[in-house]
Amino acid sequence: MINPDKRSGAQSLSAKPLRDWRKAMSDHVAYGLLVYTGLQIFVTVKALAEGTSTALPYLALVVLVAGIIPVCRWFEKRWAVLSDADAVDPEFAPAFRRDVLTLWALAIGLPFALTLIFKMLLSVF
Repeated sequence: MINPDKRSGAQSLSAKPLRDWRKAMSDHVAYGLLVYTGLQIFVTVKALAEGTSTALPYLALVVLVAGIIPVCRWFEKRWAVLSDADAVDPEFAPAFRRDVLTLWALAIGLPFALTLIFKMLLSVF
């Protein structure tokens, strides 16, 4: 069994590693973009199969995927500017949790909301 020498600065096996909010948000943004893009493609293709065959929905798909990137980048920038000390400060946990929940609500909900709006507009015109 390994017994690290605490005097040498080695971290004990039972110590919980500190979470770097910058890296964690970057990971959430990356996965959120993947989920958003996959859902957007899935629901848009499903809507296309049910309705119109023009190029407009494909253009809208490209615009919607490109439009979410600045939003996700904004979330990432908020956390990227933290100092090394702040990046592991547990007091940022509530703000981090709020931003992560908002990011995932957008990543999952926005494709369905946008497709619903798109379908409503098609039914009106």
